[in-house]
Amino acid sequence: MGKDKKESRAATIRNKLGLHARSAAQIAEIASNSKANVWIMKGSQKADASSIMDILTLECAQGTNITIVIEDDADACILEAIFNLVDSGFGE
Repeated sequence: MGKDKKESRAATIRNKLGLHARSAAQIAEIASNSKANVWIMKGSQKADASSIMDILTLECAQGTNITIVIEDDADACILEAIFNLVDSGFGE
């Protein structure tokens, strides 16, 4: 399969509360269905997207630019789902 085919997509945190516990849980729930690792990056910081605690260590306030990275192109739908969640402001 496409194991070494990393893909990424940039997004901006739009909701007022930033990336907090509830929104991190939404990301982790989506990422837990991936075939390979999914990462959330803020600059040089990298967090496991399936870990709420890991995501929270990024401390992303409203307006923060992040990059969502998948390690297997079979997870393209995971990448798209997380991007859409972030882009929608987590429904808040």
